[in-house]
Amino acid sequence: MQPLSTILLSSGDLAADRRFEWARDCAAKGDLLGAADLLEQALELAPNYASAWFMLGETAEKLGDRDRAIAAYRRALAAEREDRHGALMCLMRLGATDISGMPQAYVRSLFDHYAPAFDGALVGGLDYRAPVLLRDAVEAACQAANRPMRFGAMLDLGCGTGLAGEAFRPHVDWLVGVDLSPGMIAQARRKTIYDRLQTEDLIAFLRAEEAARSFYHLAVAADVFVYFADLAEIAAAAARVLEPDGLLAFTVEAHAGDGVILRDTLRFAHSEAHVRAALDAAGLSILSLREISTRTEKKIPVPGLMAVARRG
Repeated sequence: MQPLSTILLSSGDLAADRRFEWARDCAAKGDLLGAADLLEQALELAPNYASAWFMLGETAEKLGDRDRAIAAYRRALAAEREDRHGALMCLMRLGATDISGMPQAYVRSLFDHYAPAFDGALVGGLDYRAPVLLRDAVEAACQAANRPMRFGAMLDLGCGTGLAGEAFRPHVDWLVGVDLSPGMIAQARRKTIYDRLQTEDLIAFLRAEEAARSFYHLAVAADVFVYFADLAEIAAAAARVLEPDGLLAFTVEAHAGDGVILRDTLRFAHSEAHVRAALDAAGLSILSLREISTRTEKKIPVPGLMAVARRG
């Protein structure tokens, strides 16, 4: 999923808003130079028009003008610090700023936007299979440990519309889902498979669960950690709400180098060494860590890793 040029934050000036709409129409027809000219006109009328600055950055990128794109994204970020468009992510992708965490408002807006059509687009269009792969990996870990594939309480981190919840529901007594996006939680609630659903930042939720001494026998994150640059904090927070011998199972996108990179899709890819280091620092023992692909992009499998780890 790409940044949200579809977000329309009005400038408060009707003339500027009209020029923005005309620019969108030009861009849709392939007239990028015309779109850029109309966006400049809109920005003359409304200099702090975040949506126009962001679209100008996108348009400049398509025209091959990196410097102009960077300048426009910086203006978009200055105009709207919440950054619902994802200007900071674009700056990271262009190498104009260091890699850091994703803005919460951007992630929330992204998934609120896609929530109504999410299941069909992901499963039907991208051959998404992370939930089933994770369920099979957890089952294999249970068989290796000679324990039943049954969990008292499970936490679905970044539960989205409930695809992982559906895969694991037959194997758990109490299922909790948490997601940053209210739109995603609304879709998950319709499936009536969760015993508890909450809209909240994952780190904040895990800290609150730890403080409340709410512990889980299994925590799952299906293609969620691709939105975290550094896995150390989220792995440690998840480990602290696991019961002894509790399992953490998750998928990430992967790359063959070191550390973390930001892909053009605006999802992070982690090296195997980074995943191992994060789990080790969290006090989790790796039961399995293998190469997989949970989805395709343009019909090409996206390289990834799947991990199952145990709290000792």
